[in-house]
Order: sequence, then C-alpha cells, then structure tokens
Amino acid sequence: MAIFGKMINTSGMYLFSNLLSRFVQKGTLRVIDSGGKVHEFKGTPEPLATIRLHKDDLPFKLFRNPELHLGEGYMDGTITLVDCTLSDFLGLFSINRSSLASYPLQKVIRKITRMLRIVNQHNPIGKAQQNVAHHYDLSRELYGLFLDRDLQYSCAYFLGPDESLETAQANKRRHITAKLKLEPGQKVLDIGCGWGGLALEIARRADVKVLGVTLSKEQLKVATERAKTLGLDDRVRFELLDYRHITERFDRIVSVGMFEHVGVLRYDEFFNKMFNMLTDNGFAILHSIGHMSPPGSSGPWLRKYIFPGAYAPAISEVFAATERQHLWVSDVEVLRVHYADTLVEWNKRFQENREKIAGIYDERFCRMWEFYLICAEAVFRTGAGMVFQMQLSRLRDAAPLSRDYMFDREREYIEADRSAEGVARSLIIG
Repeated sequence: MAIFGKMINTSGMYLFSNLLSRFVQKGTLRVIDSGGKVHEFKGTPEPLATIRLHKDDLPFKLFRNPELHLGEGYMDGTITLVDCTLSDFLGLFSINRSSLASYPLQKVIRKITRMLRIVNQHNPIGKAQQNVAHHYDLSRELYGLFLDRDLQYSCAYFLGPDESLETAQANKRRHITAKLKLEPGQKVLDIGCGWGGLALEIARRADVKVLGVTLSKEQLKVATERAKTLGLDDRVRFELLDYRHITERFDRIVSVGMFEHVGVLRYDEFFNKMFNMLTDNGFAILHSIGHMSPPGSSGPWLRKYIFPGAYAPAISEVFAATERQHLWVSDVEVLRVHYADTLVEWNKRFQENREKIAGIYDERFCRMWEFYLICAEAVFRTGAGMVFQMQLSRLRDAAPLSRDYMFDREREYIEADRSAEGVARSLIIG
C-alpha cells in the first residue's frame, strides 16, 4: 500500500507540474514539494511567488481542483508562503486565471459545474435564509472589526485616492440615494437591508416611509436598535422577511449586495416580484457584484466556505431576465476598481485586529477570512469582477429622461453634509 501511495503522489506531482506549466504565462511560481524539491514555472520574471506543500497528496488534489484545494490548504496550514505575501501569490494566480480555464481537465470541471448550477444556486424560501445565516449571522463584533463605522458590507465609492473607508461608504450611500429621486410621502423598500445603514440614510434625506427586509436575525437586531437610537423608528421599520412574501407596493425599491444571493435560476422570479411591487410610476436601483466575462459559476472554495448558494452574474444574464419580465432598464453604471480598493481597506483593518478575531474564532478562521478578502480583491483588481448599479421601472418614463437629476440631487446632498459638518465643528469650538 505504501508503494502504491507513493506512486500516486509521484504521478500527482507530474500532473500538477503539467498543469502549472500551462497555467503560468505571466510571472514566476516556485513550488516546494513535501520532499523539499523546488519546481519552477516561469512565464516572465515578475511577479514572483513561492509556496510550500506540506502533504504528499496535495499535488494530486491541486491538479484535480486547484481553486478549492488552494484555499483549503492555506486554511489548514498545509500550504504556506515563502518570501512572499498572500496578496503576491493570489495576484499571480489571478493574472493567469484565463490560462487555467483553458486546461483540458479544467474545461471539463467547469462544464460540469455549470450543469450543476441548479443545485449550487438553489435558493428557495427557507434555504435562502440558511445560506444567509451561514455568513451574515456571524459575530457582530467580527464585522465591527473590519468594516466602516456604518457597517456597510458592500462596494464603497471612492471619489479620490486619499479618501477613508468611512468617507467612501458615505459617498456610496449618498450616490445611491440621489439616484432614487426621493419625494415626500413616498414608500421605499430596501431588499437585503443589511445592518440598516442605507435605509436610515434614505429616511434622513427625505420625508419617506422605509421598509428594510433581511434574512439575518443578527442584522435585524442591529438595524432595529440603530433606528431607535437615531429617532427614525417612526419612519423606518425592519423585518425578518423574505422579499417574496411582501404584498405591498412601493414608489422606490433599492437593493444593495443582495442580488448575488438570488441564484441565476431565480432571476425571473426576482424581477417579476420587483415588477409587481413597484407602483406604475415607481423605479428601483439594483446594486450588485457582477463580471464582464460570459456566464459561469461561483468558485468552489467561495461557494463552500463563504457564500453558499451565491453567484455574481454576467451582466448579460441580468439583462435577459429583465427583458423577460418586461422591465425597463433606464440606467446602468459600472464600478470597476472601487471594490478592489474597498477590499484593501477591509483587509487592512482585519489584519490590524487579527489577534482579536482569532480570539473570537480561531487561527483557521482568520486564514479563511484573509484568503477570502485578498482573493476577492484580486478578482476586482485584475480579474473579471465589477459592480453594476441598474435602474429599473415598469414604464419608460418613470424616471427622468435625463441623468442630470442624479448629479443635481447628489450636489444638494454634498452641500447639506458640508453645512451640517460646519455647524457641528462650530458647536465643538464654541
């Protein structure tokens, strides 16, 4: 048996080496196997990364499913880095991702994965709440240690290179709220309201009634507490509710960072429900992660450990579903590197509080979370990842026919914020 195992491990390194020789077209990757032998795969001299494999069976596992077993190996400590950072290694991986997809075995695996989308993205009522709880019902303290003060867990909007995460997230809330063109007396729905930051922003900006719905008990608790503390609970209410159970109609609907959890096979259901929840003259703003490459599936490691049931769509998949459900797409904005910059800030805060987070969970959790944050940053920095903001309505003229109103309203909000900050500073000085 020992001889048989050794043969499998030897062939595993041969197969893995064959994969890497095709994979590494840019940069140089050095792999130190469990016996201490160095294998070098070179496309160009830079960037350079070196990893060490600490188990004999890893090469064969990595050959079969590199995206899954790289993450698992880093989490378990059976793959370590030598004279480089995780960002260096995942950056090298990201810029060569397209050549990985062209490898014959990987083509077969990706084809099978796409065929299994019906299982991997199965998010019926009930199951959707379980998937959300897997990620969003983690400790509130965890999120407080790496997010901004408002607990915005989605792409920020950086207007300049020196802006803080808090400023960029405030920019995002203001930017989306301006697009909604809020008017007194309107009813607004926030699908997937998170910890309530955007719903509270909307209520602060205009005399409207807001309903925020979430499937996370932890988020509901925090959002409800915040509304009471800010004295906005008379105009903002939060409920633990699947959007598919809502029977009211709304003048405005907004959804930020929730659509990724719908699943491509339920896009028609989502947009049909949106159509039915909107008033005739109402419109919606959908903010979601997407990608600029053809339709595919979520990575196996991300799907298993971070976001079960989730999928960031190709924008073509979204357009196709809105067309089938007779919705007008009256505006689309694509944010490109904003999420990469957001993830850099999250990881920086995560690393600053790593010891505290290890105390809440453990070291394996920390390695899992940093792998997730840095891998995601690489996707948005050098891969196909992007964020889109899409405006949708039942009628062609529900939203103004010119985009000028967005900029005018945003400038109003900026001036109001500056005036409020000036008053606050004068009170402090006084």
